[in-house]
Amino acid sequence: MGYQSYNEMVVKMVGKVYLIGAGPGDPELLTLKALRILQSADVVLLDELVNRDILQHAQQARVVDVGKRGGCKSTPQRFINRMMIALAEQGLTIARLKGGDPFLFGRGGEEMVSLRSAGIEVEVIPGITSGISVPACIGIPVTHREFTHGVSFVTGHMQEGVPTTDGQNWKALVESGTTLVIYMGVRNLPTITRELLKAGMSPDMPAAAIQNGSLPEQQHVTTTLSMLPMAVRQAKLGSPAIIVVGDVVRLATSLELSKSISIAA
Repeated sequence: MGYQSYNEMVVKMVGKVYLIGAGPGDPELLTLKALRILQSADVVLLDELVNRDILQHAQQARVVDVGKRGGCKSTPQRFINRMMIALAEQGLTIARLKGGDPFLFGRGGEEMVSLRSAGIEVEVIPGITSGISVPACIGIPVTHREFTHGVSFVTGHMQEGVPTTDGQNWKALVESGTTLVIYMGVRNLPTITRELLKAGMSPDMPAAAIQNGSLPEQQHVTTTLSMLPMAVRQAKLGSPAIIVVGDVVRLATSLELSKSISIAA
């Protein structure tokens, strides 16, 4: 056997990692491509917010929980990266299953770079992000030409040790006039609200918080920006939740599967 042929054989023995977006929660919002890959995967590395019903499509796979949730003990990111590399080096097909979309606040970009640096083949399968689909579940379009010319997606949860107020240019976001969609913002909502008001946003700007979007237990509040922290507290909403701030919130509707609380200023 020639040297080149041996190298080709070694390359074929190395597995592949798929970074898969599982969508906002409803298992029927999984893409067909994601379903196909899950049906052939050897290992599924599962994030905390992924609906476990999706695992019915991967009954042949070994499932490893590597989830992260704010305020709870989480699997270190470096450990996850090393695990994916080690499994791929065994020639396995790995489905790295993430809530929403892997490239939107899902650390998918970090994982892709780590895998590529180790010489591991990686493919991204986009998912339906919560920032668009969850507001849609209560009738909020994040863009609407009569209300706004765009949408800004931001995180309300900074890296450890970095205060929320230091992580965003709230003034620029307010001046942009776009719909503001905030991921992972419930814990820091009072601070976020205070910063938006300080940056010049109207206290009467419509705002909403939606918990467990797309799931039967979905519930939400609609109110004004200044009242939002109190409304979220009274409704006992927690994570996972999406916060929407902007005139498009005026279009929100109450759906049968969503417990709704509307609080006026």
